[in-house]
Amino acid sequence: MVVLTGIDDPTSDVVIDELNARDVPVVRLDPAGVLIGDVELGAHYGDGVPSRLRTPTREMDLGAVRSVYYRRPSPYTAPKMLSDHDGRFATDQARHGMGGVLGSIRCRWVNHLWRSLEADFKPTQLSVAGVVGFDVPPTLVTNSLDEARTFAKAHGAVVYKPLHNSELHAPDGTPSVIWVGEVDAAELDEGVRSTLHLFQARVKKVADVRTTVIGNQVFSVRIDSPHLDWRRDYDSVKYTVVDTPTRVIDACHRYLEHFGLMFGAFDFGIREDDKGWAWYECNTGGQWHWLELETGLPMTAALADLLEIK
Repeated sequence: MVVLTGIDDPTSDVVIDELNARDVPVVRLDPAGVLIGDVELGAHYGDGVPSRLRTPTREMDLGAVRSVYYRRPSPYTAPKMLSDHDGRFATDQARHGMGGVLGSIRCRWVNHLWRSLEADFKPTQLSVAGVVGFDVPPTLVTNSLDEARTFAKAHGAVVYKPLHNSELHAPDGTPSVIWVGEVDAAELDEGVRSTLHLFQARVKKVADVRTTVIGNQVFSVRIDSPHLDWRRDYDSVKYTVVDTPTRVIDACHRYLEHFGLMFGAFDFGIREDDKGWAWYECNTGGQWHWLELETGLPMTAALADLLEIK
């Protein structure tokens, strides 16, 4: 099997360790390594010659791959010695070449890179979530100041969420994170017109839930935090394993089936007065191992079961 991810990915490390313990042959590589010589590719078409891929420690026949774990590969970045012109050309060729070759491998993917790309867009997620049966809070994607103010006034408490978790850095180089936060209609100004934004009616919740679906197995963990966005402070979070409502399980499976996925990390808010789970989003490459460490849920084994093709 093949693991496609960057160098620093502890989540992939634990899965590889589990597969090694099961004597499953594993090749780990970062597709972007093709730009710096860490990956060599020879893909043949029309001549009957097997296509092969080599890393500094492994070589494999692409036709023999039985499963792929697509985690978090690095972005394609040109070597610094290239000019901007040549670097742009090199990265485009590498991205389309590796994406086309690897994406054409016919085997079990968790998850397929093209399916993951489609499901990465939040408006696409939102359009599907309501159809498959999730409880979706009223949501607006807009760059219209008037529409944003009207939406905020109509729903009272409204939160802002980024449409994509961009890698941002402050002037001093430290990472900059845009958290989910409540906004008021009076706070909205001309800056709304500068790009698209996602506004959502704030859910009156008692806690959050991360539901991780791995094949047919479903693991739900309640997350209690004093913050609207629990990611602000992991030290203040309390984790509790909870049962997943049947309607949520069914909707999760319908959602993944729609996109052709085998893994999904779903986020929910538990509404006040036990009025159900409000759906927020699904991350096709979401983190999960820290929840296993906190709760003991056998997620690594579930993922290895999915990737181990006997």
